[in-house]
Amino acid sequence: MEQQTINNAAVNAPVAQLKTDRSLAKFILLSLVTFGIYALVVMSGVSTDINTIASRYDGKKTMHFCLLTFVLTPITGGIASLVWNHKLADRIGAELKRRGIDFDISAKTYWLWGILGSAIIVGPFIYFSKLFKAMNLLAADYNEKG
Repeated sequence: MEQQTINNAAVNAPVAQLKTDRSLAKFILLSLVTFGIYALVVMSGVSTDINTIASRYDGKKTMHFCLLTFVLTPITGGIASLVWNHKLADRIGAELKRRGIDFDISAKTYWLWGILGSAIIVGPFIYFSKLFKAMNLLAADYNEKG
């Protein structure tokens, strides 16, 4: 029985400790200072981390943010970015529900805050704040439970 417990722990053990310190203030400040390079690093981390956390459960793979930014977005005139963010927010929301974490984010959050919220200027900031909080919650849960 003890051997089975050890084997189950090894199966569920996290591959690596994921970052849980994403914040909107740091994102904005460091993105300005680095002329957007920090934003690329953070969003690349988000795309990699959601694949690490959720892929074995949902069988999906989120495209790496740099591939999206430098290849697909220019080719599609920005449409690929809209689709990517829609799918990312939905996937994060589904994983939060699967893990029983009480935080709401979905494609609706992206479209209402990230896109329509642009009309009131602060909408995208609220979306990114929610996105980072959701990823921090998922990463903390993953770091603890695998």
